[in-house]
Amino acid sequence: METIVGVRFKKASKIYYFGPGKIDLKVNDHVIVETARGTEFGTVVIPPREVDDNKVVKPLKDVIRVATKEDEIIHEQNKVKEKKAFAICLEKIKERNLEMKLIDVEYTFDGSKIVFCFTADGRVDFRELVKDLVSVFRTRIELRQVGVRDEAKLVGGIASCGRVLCCHSVLNDFQPVSIRMAKQQNLSLNPSKISGICGRLMCCLKYESYDDPKQDKKKKTNVDNEAEISEELAELEE
Repeated sequence: METIVGVRFKKASKIYYFGPGKIDLKVNDHVIVETARGTEFGTVVIPPREVDDNKVVKPLKDVIRVATKEDEIIHEQNKVKEKKAFAICLEKIKERNLEMKLIDVEYTFDGSKIVFCFTADGRVDFRELVKDLVSVFRTRIELRQVGVRDEAKLVGGIASCGRVLCCHSVLNDFQPVSIRMAKQQNLSLNPSKISGICGRLMCCLKYESYDDPKQDKKKKTNVDNEAEISEELAELEE
């Protein structure tokens, strides 16, 4: 067994495990951790607990420290820088006449890298754009092309139910969704009724579906039994 804490870097994003070390941590504590991208500012969403070794990616890195007031200030300053970087990148994209849509900008906590997320219909040659951005920001630049579902998760919006998108508000990660799930729930197969704003099948179809073949067989048996009972009642009425 391994003692871990769960840390999230953005709302409704994937949860990563770290070792608490000798630090007393609780939910909603802000912490500084070391990741593959560099030093990051995150929030504890799972308090210290023991999990099976096979659920932990080794080596498990420990939390560096609880965020200080200075760390909080740096984090807020990075948010301001991200907005400025977004505007600058938009200008550079227009200058280069690139067919891409900028979605999000993220600074690493230590400022060692800036990640620009975008969508595009096909492959985009952004090598000159990267050079432009490096000359402006003087740091490592990463341009990451994402899909339409990732765009909805990053940007957010209102779903057809009137609530904030599940992927933006509650889902840690995307789960496979299929048309069979809509059939199981006897929903209309009209694409406009079962698709989200991203144009893909709605994530919420997964909530009330079941993947067990035995359940499929059981449901079919129940439907057949109901049909037989209806036929028997019809014969009695005659």
